Amino acid sequence: MVEAGLRVALLGAESTGKTALSLALHQALNDCGIDCTVVPEYLREWCDREARTPRPEEQTAIAREQARRIVEATRHAALVLADTTPMMTAVYSDLLFQDTRLYADAARHQQGYALTLLTGLDLPWVADGLQRDGPQVREPVDARLRLALGQHGLPYQVVYGTGERRLQNALLALSRLPRLPRRERLLDRLASLRNEQVLNRPWRCENCSDGSCEHKLFSSLLPRASQN
Repeated sequence: MVEAGLRVALLGAESTGKTALSLALHQALNDCGIDCTVVPEYLREWCDREARTPRPEEQTAIAREQARRIVEATRHAALVLADTTPMMTAVYSDLLFQDTRLYADAARHQQGYALTLLTGLDLPWVADGLQRDGPQVREPVDARLRLALGQHGLPYQVVYGTGERRLQNALLALSRLPRLPRRERLLDRLASLRNEQVLNRPWRCENCSDGSCEHKLFSSLLPRASQN
């Protein structure tokens, strides 16, 4: 096993695509030959089993179980993708129950991550059973999460975009990790994707005002080529 235990966290408000992104990352990284596993959100399992949302006194146990599963996963894979961490439980305990006691343990756990991805609010809100509090909650959760990470000196990378673009942005952040196993394969994949995007970009007219227009790009290169 190559440097088992490298952890990447996916955090964010509800309905911001954390689960979809974690699964897409898992597939893309496995395609690059990177041994990785996803640790799903324990809260979802808990709510399905209990058919309700947690009470204030149940939050600590949920956070600890999420952490336990993540730590256990590090023994079996070189890279662990955590589809939420105890930090999210702490944020919701703060917002819903005015209980800030979970932050200390959540911050200590979060320090063990090589990268924290924060999913942006640019995706539409979608109802999803017991866990969804409503679109009006997303901005307060996002703000409180950023505040908590900042106060504890925990760096994070915000991921925006839809579909393949969101995935590529997350992969780009991962590719900057020097300890990432088989990192060169991921870099090759990203380079290939960039080349495909250039080839598939539509050709625009000579008077186009788009700064990324191919005509302008190649026209600007002509003087340089003539000097060589």
